[in-house]
Amino acid sequence: MATPLTAPATRANVLPQVTRLSSPPSTSAAPAGPRLSTLGLITVLLGAFLPMLDFFIVNVALPTIDRDLVAGPATLELFVAGYGIAYAVLLVLGGRLGDLFGRRRLFIAGSLAFGLTSLACGLAPTALALVGARALQGAAAALMLPQALATIQSATQGERKARAMGIYGAVGGISVVVGQVLGGLLLSANLFGTGWRFIFLVNVPVALVAAVLALRAVPETRSANPARVDLPGTALLAATLLALLVPLMEGRAVGWPLWTWLLLAAVPFLGTTFVMVERRAERAGSIPLIPLSLLRINGLRTGLTMAVPFFTGFGGFMLVMAVALQQGLREGPIASGLAMVPMAVGFFAASLAGPRLLNRFGSKVIRTGAVIQAVGLLVLTVTVLTDWSGVSPLVLLPGMVIAGTGQGLVMPPLIRLVLSEIPVERAGVGGGILATTQQSSLALGVATLGTLFLTLSPSIGMHDALTWVLALQFVLTLGVIALSTRLPKRVG
Repeated sequence: MATPLTAPATRANVLPQVTRLSSPPSTSAAPAGPRLSTLGLITVLLGAFLPMLDFFIVNVALPTIDRDLVAGPATLELFVAGYGIAYAVLLVLGGRLGDLFGRRRLFIAGSLAFGLTSLACGLAPTALALVGARALQGAAAALMLPQALATIQSATQGERKARAMGIYGAVGGISVVVGQVLGGLLLSANLFGTGWRFIFLVNVPVALVAAVLALRAVPETRSANPARVDLPGTALLAATLLALLVPLMEGRAVGWPLWTWLLLAAVPFLGTTFVMVERRAERAGSIPLIPLSLLRINGLRTGLTMAVPFFTGFGGFMLVMAVALQQGLREGPIASGLAMVPMAVGFFAASLAGPRLLNRFGSKVIRTGAVIQAVGLLVLTVTVLTDWSGVSPLVLLPGMVIAGTGQGLVMPPLIRLVLSEIPVERAGVGGGILATTQQSSLALGVATLGTLFLTLSPSIGMHDALTWVLALQFVLTLGVIALSTRLPKRVG
């Protein structure tokens, strides 16, 4: 989503320094510690599946929500990215709380909170109420997801851990596409006359099942010497992400007033202050929200850097395709959702083959996957340019399959790479760092590529606007290809 992935010299020179800055290894990581059963693994994967599913399940329902609640384009972006912002801001904190109070306990609390906030989304009477409920839902997800990663890290060993990480990576990717497919099916089914609301209400029983199963099947793990919550670091990280993402999402709709530019100008200063505070805390011997010493590990640093353009393009692509199919091509929610099925099939097939290919060919698999994704994006771009009026889910199928196959060869191996580089005693914090990078990038994709698409559509049409977005995602994929050359050649 595991054995060390960096070159021996890198691990020897860097990891001991990281370990000295971290707290002592937790007893849960010891060979005699708690063991995660198959049912326990399924349970934590379910907990990981729900938050990632819900980031995208709303995409296909946006036009319907817009009509029902008179939302407007800016609010539509907030439905998607508002969830992602709260999710991203609180993920590392959620991992830290799991280290402190117990990961199973936080997983159960997060599951119950996710069910309650999903109910609030399903019952929201206004667009503003839905935005607020979505933000709370993102906060609940931030309690739940890091515990899944940390539990796998601390309660599995050896080959079983490697397999579990591979499955986690596949679940993470497939949930993104399944979200839009399932959203279209549920919306069209209009179960019990609930319309779009059922895409949230269906979470309630699933979250309750996850909480009950966790009580029975998930062992309690925590850090033996957990660090205290880093309140200054948490506040500065939240301020940095909000200052970046809110004006990008809302600026176009409100005419780019002065406050949007002031917030964007504050981003580098807030980010620099965050780094300084975290570095000072680590030098003082405490454990900051994000231990910057972890970034000295080459494989971890490169993997996280690659995740930014990859997930930024992915997040923007999924939103833009859902809007373009429904509002540009007048496809219904089922057709819009089913257009993603070829991508899901390609992703799933590639993710199944990925672990074997990874063991045999190393990081070349990730680079090859990025190249295949780039080819898929080119095919989609040519398809859109050739005959916009004739574009349909069937016509898009070849490009979707190729792009999905490439993504399936990038995402799970990349996640496995990043997680395998994180010391076990920092499993909760490390899982939070990875998930924060992923969710921040997804939200950034919605805020940038989504805003660009919605800005260009009225003036140049959805056809050309979609072409520009696909071209920009292709450029981001070229960045992923370039960065992949810096990964360790052999991946365990």
